[in-house]
Amino acid sequence: MSADAGAPGRLVLAATPMGDIGDASQRLRDALSTADIVAAEDTRRTRTLAKALELEISGRVVSFYDHVETARIPMLLEEIAAGKTVLLVTDAGMPSVSDPGYRMVAACVERDLPITCLPGPSAVTTALALSGLPVERFCFDGFPPRKSGQRKEWLRTLTSEARAVVFFEAPHRLADCLADAVEVLGPDRRAAVCRELTKTYEEVVRGTLSELAAWAVEGARGEITVVLEGAQPVSAAPADLVGQVEALIASGLRLKDACAEVSAATGASRRELYDAVLAARSAE
Repeated sequence: MSADAGAPGRLVLAATPMGDIGDASQRLRDALSTADIVAAEDTRRTRTLAKALELEISGRVVSFYDHVETARIPMLLEEIAAGKTVLLVTDAGMPSVSDPGYRMVAACVERDLPITCLPGPSAVTTALALSGLPVERFCFDGFPPRKSGQRKEWLRTLTSEARAVVFFEAPHRLADCLADAVEVLGPDRRAAVCRELTKTYEEVVRGTLSELAAWAVEGARGEITVVLEGAQPVSAAPADLVGQVEALIASGLRLKDACAEVSAATGASRRELYDAVLAARSAE
């Protein structure tokens, strides 16, 4: 895969298996064998992957994790500009998706250096497919905030989100996250918790938020991906939607913007929502 000296090389982003080694593509195998430089989130795990695939990494292996990413980029850019192929891999799944990679891609774009991607495993799309929920339209939200107050503010922004939402969560925070979701989004919103995708103990638990919160209290281990059902459009009187408007205001939106968002999700009149909020406040 290496390029001739003097001609620009390229950055190659490659998805790696999340657990099942059989998910490694032939293109990933070829890239690991021939790249001039392998930039790896964890060099030990990448060497273990190569050993499992029964191949030898011929190029130089350098670490490329969060704390060294910025410092490594200038050197890697110069190598690409000099004609080298740099393969960027993370521990599992696709680089740049809640993993290192975005800054390197942006730097290559800025310098007009070639970039390509070897597609493959992704916890995001795998969880969406397994969720059993409508996912024709979805958004990915990374990891929720760790503190409950900030997490509830984030959840309030999903009150009227019509798209399915997929996010990652640490196993030791899952129960608290789902409990907050019940409080903010209500007990009946459907979701799926996907654990250890493609691995020996893969598990997908589907149900309402209240059911999942009760299950999670027992403890869940491993890599967690959550899919949340999109909000259903609600036909309701403006007075019945005041709580949704106030929740968005509490998350930081102005009254006007909160009314516009709830109006878009429910079809209620923006003006009538505005008046209903003012009426409810004056009645307190």
